Amino acid sequence: MNKRFLALAALSALLLSACGGPAEPSADSPTKVTAGVIPIVDSAPIWLGKEKGFFAEEGLDLDIKTGSGGGAILPAVVSGSYDFGMGNTVSVLLARDKGIDVKFVSNEATTAGAPKSQAVIVPNDSPIKKPADLAGKTVAVLGISGSVDTTIRALVDADGGDSSTMKFVEIAPSEVQAAVEKKQVDAGWILAPFLQKAVAEGSRVVTYNFSEFSPNFTLAGYFATNDTVKNRPKVVESFNKALAKSVAYAQEHPDEVREIVTTYTKNTVEQLETMDLPTFTVDFDMEAEAKLADVVHKYGMVKQKPELEKIFP
Repeated sequence: MNKRFLALAALSALLLSACGGPAEPSADSPTKVTAGVIPIVDSAPIWLGKEKGFFAEEGLDLDIKTGSGGGAILPAVVSGSYDFGMGNTVSVLLARDKGIDVKFVSNEATTAGAPKSQAVIVPNDSPIKKPADLAGKTVAVLGISGSVDTTIRALVDADGGDSSTMKFVEIAPSEVQAAVEKKQVDAGWILAPFLQKAVAEGSRVVTYNFSEFSPNFTLAGYFATNDTVKNRPKVVESFNKALAKSVAYAQEHPDEVREIVTTYTKNTVEQLETMDLPTFTVDFDMEAEAKLADVVHKYGMVKQKPELEKIFP
């Protein structure tokens, strides 16, 4: 998440404080809520839940909007344009440290079911063999100061390297294989199904950074403003109930997960057939979250050590 997004979100928070929120759910008519999501496999449950009517059952008329990442979705949540947003832990920790009052209301997916669904890759002939070898190198990542580069840095340091000598550049996962093959970067972070294609065509994995950092690493949670949580408890409760149904359904119906993913991405069912799916769950692994919070503080990404009890449900 970059400083521009945080500044916009902070300004939006001031504007929102003077405005009233939408109505609570009622038996007479559904309450419209908008959720900003990242169009990746991890967000499949909310799409399935809308299709299956789980949100309607809880009195909600769900409108799903897509964004490129938590940094892009955050300002819309803070301004009130979105009621809920999908994002990673680091994005929320950085926002809180900047005085943006957001918190998680539910988890959605962890790496437990798909430990090899994201990785850092290099050309097959690269001298980079282990995380420590990434020191001093240029690495492509989804976003700067997010979960990806933070976990990579932690693994490099733990392996005896010096992560402060690394350079990170933003490149979309769909473009990482080409950037790596053309030696535009030394290594790149990539996720399924692009990962499987890259490996099949000669790229080599250096580290599965998320699952190696923590077996239950949070991939995608939903956050809201503290104002929404405090002043619209019925909306939050209804959203969480519907999402819990959606998550449980997704966990039990992997074929339908793969099918729904094709409706909001360019992936085909064939591409997704052999891909491991994440574990869909509404629960957070607080040991993993505490470890990540410690790393974020260690690297000076936040001024104050995060108070996790104020950030997670």
